[in-house]
Amino acid sequence: MHFLPTSDQLELQRGVRELLDARFPLDKLPGGYDAGLWLALEETGVFSLRTELGLGLADTVLVVEELGRACVPGPIVGTLLAASHAADAPQPAAVLDADDEPLRVVAHLDVVQSVLVIDSDGLRVAVASEVAARRLPEPVDPLTPLHEVTAAPPGDVVGDASAAAIVRREGALLTAALQVGIAARLTDLAVDYAKQREQFGRTIGSFQAVKHICADMFVRAELARVAVHAAAVTCDDDAVGDAPRAVAGAKLLADEAATVNGRSCVQVHGGMGFTWEVPVHFFLKRAWLHATEFGTADDHAEALAELL
Repeated sequence: MHFLPTSDQLELQRGVRELLDARFPLDKLPGGYDAGLWLALEETGVFSLRTELGLGLADTVLVVEELGRACVPGPIVGTLLAASHAADAPQPAAVLDADDEPLRVVAHLDVVQSVLVIDSDGLRVAVASEVAARRLPEPVDPLTPLHEVTAAPPGDVVGDASAAAIVRREGALLTAALQVGIAARLTDLAVDYAKQREQFGRTIGSFQAVKHICADMFVRAELARVAVHAAAVTCDDDAVGDAPRAVAGAKLLADEAATVNGRSCVQVHGGMGFTWEVPVHFFLKRAWLHATEFGTADDHAEALAELL
């Protein structure tokens, strides 16, 4: 079993990065969901990697990492999960965890065609227009509109409880991959700014304190990346190891890398990274949102403790 990406996998990742750099530069980020970009991603095969292309999670997380790196707004994880586990569900698709209490929310309900509903009994697909929900006025991430579901929709059953557990696990893994991309991009933004910003006649990147901040950011991102890649390989082949344990550890590390790197990047920017002058705050807010999806840090820490 090879845990390092192959040359073909790296080429796939590089191609997605080039597409995103060309179609969705940082100056487009404040505009939010981009239907044109979403169509380009669909045509490129991003959402059919595991179906039409027959690739595994080890390939998929590399692509999802790039979507996180670009901070692409949209129902990325829901669409990928629906494509793999509910082939007839219209896309794009969102995810609703009906067991989430006290607040059950759906992201991007205004642009999706269907909702993948997960609960302890199984997996269902509901038509988005039939979901009773109200829009939350101030979401954590301004580019990710949230709707509070007032009543869980019945939908059509597409899987049992074991299928729902697999979807939850894969959702956590794909969200962790988004977090790795965010953590890595925040590191790049901090390093680039430290090379340009001058203070006392020197670039701030020459100061030891700033060097340590950037180095710690890099280490956090790389540790999370390794954990996510290893978890993806384990999910593709259960004989490699304990998939639930690997995913729980990967989500913990990825959430920490993204959120802590967000705060560190704001610090390197002298606080300016939390204003509308630079886009750092978008990445930090997205990281905060992902850290609440498919299990919080406490949830995954408890899962790890039970699996030891």
